[in-house]
Amino acid sequence: MDIFLQFWGGTCYLLAKIFLAHAEGVNKNEKWRMYGWVVYLVGVPAWVIILVLKRNWIAAAIEAGGSPALILGIVVATRGLEQSPWWLKKSAEAFACGFLIVGVVYSMYDFGGITTISQVLEMGVMAGFLLGSYLLAKRNPIGWLWFMLMNGSMATLMAIQTKPILVVQQVVSLCFVIYGYLRARKNKGGTK
Repeated sequence: MDIFLQFWGGTCYLLAKIFLAHAEGVNKNEKWRMYGWVVYLVGVPAWVIILVLKRNWIAAAIEAGGSPALILGIVVATRGLEQSPWWLKKSAEAFACGFLIVGVVYSMYDFGGITTISQVLEMGVMAGFLLGSYLLAKRNPIGWLWFMLMNGSMATLMAIQTKPILVVQQVVSLCFVIYGYLRARKNKGGTK
């Protein structure tokens, strides 16, 4: 079951990064952005299960709590940023914040504070995922930098917890994240 979850979650997240990075290099990129956000969302359940089984409460809460930000990304890709409902933007922020609080509080309760390297790495995953997803959904290239933090933190966490498939997936994803960032900067003329 563990191998299946690693392939499911890892494949979905890698494909999402490939699609989102590819979207930075094409003119009509809405379709590729939508594919990226949809595949990302499909991988969320596998990641949540993997993280919960390893007591990675912060990272699990963020993966689950970030789902509305992924839905926002799909809506922005299909309707445009200006046509996105304001309530969806606010809901994505509130949902992510709520899960963030629950994940951090429960992790601190379970471990008696922030006492492990895993929890510190989870904080990196948390910041990278939330800020990266939110900024990329709004087409801000700085989101790619936050994804770099997320991928680096998650790769290290998965290495510590002996999840080799996910380590490889995170490292390969990092390559596509760097590519996406460079393409986004080029497309924006280096202004952001």
